[in-house]
Amino acid sequence: MSDKNVAVACQGGGSHTAFTSGVLTELIGDLPEGYELTSLSGSSGGAACATLAWYGTLHPDEDPEELLSSFWRDISATTPMHMLTNNVIKLGVQMERAGFPIPTISPSKSPSSQWAKGELRRIIESHVDFSEVPSLLDGEEPGLFLSAIDVLSGETELFREDDISSDAILASSAEPHIFEAVEIEGRHYWDGLFARNPPVSAFMDHGDVPDPDEIWLIRINPQRRDEVPQTPEGINDRRNELSGNLSLNSELRHLEKVNRWIEKGYLPDRYTHTEIREIRFRDCRDLDWRTKLDRSPSFIQGLVECGEKEGKEFRDSLPETD
Repeated sequence: MSDKNVAVACQGGGSHTAFTSGVLTELIGDLPEGYELTSLSGSSGGAACATLAWYGTLHPDEDPEELLSSFWRDISATTPMHMLTNNVIKLGVQMERAGFPIPTISPSKSPSSQWAKGELRRIIESHVDFSEVPSLLDGEEPGLFLSAIDVLSGETELFREDDISSDAILASSAEPHIFEAVEIEGRHYWDGLFARNPPVSAFMDHGDVPDPDEIWLIRINPQRRDEVPQTPEGINDRRNELSGNLSLNSELRHLEKVNRWIEKGYLPDRYTHTEIREIRFRDCRDLDWRTKLDRSPSFIQGLVECGEKEGKEFRDSLPETD
């Protein structure tokens, strides 16, 4: 029997996607026997993780595990400037929680926002040589789908492997309260969280990649909670989780519908029944949405280790293929 085609989808969530890095190092670096990687997708921080895993898989001189690990080490606030920036952000969050009015400024006018954007670009480009990407494309490589949203038209944009760039990753990561919209060829983009978080139906909608037998979904935002939030912080946390899941849940419902169409024989033979397997960001720590901005080294490393643990458990739970 041939290998099962697998697509991996990485939901966005700021610093929390360090968890995704840990999961991917367990799965992509040494894919379980009987499975073949056909596509990766991601939004926001998940877009960066998906791109690093994709690039490390294709490039003969790179390793996805090392790329992901070194990227998040570089993202961690270890230099004096990074630590200062991170502490200022955390102080602002604490003051906001305490009810102090916090002055706001447009990211396009903020020197710190411009500096942070430049630093993120520098880190991305230090790990991915985008000039080499065209030479890696031979038509047999896994597909790559990164989501962003056109600010003016409201239309979703999917950046593919043949037009991948640091701008594309920045566009998918441009949370509008932190970064100004990213301009690419005259269009302006915000965070992929507003579009597809992450792209899922794209795996079936593009004929240049095999229809997956399974989608491994790395979910950052919890779907369910046991209690109705009552405090302002709890309400904000749950609101952030729900908004981060809106587009994903819509795509999953679409996938369920496509599976029913396949079972009834309504679609061509190239479409196959697709099973969703989730790797969830379970409560390794008690985190609120504001910690998605925290880049403390110990915090980032803890999330990576949490992801490695979940990735290993997921890997061990996979049924043996025939």
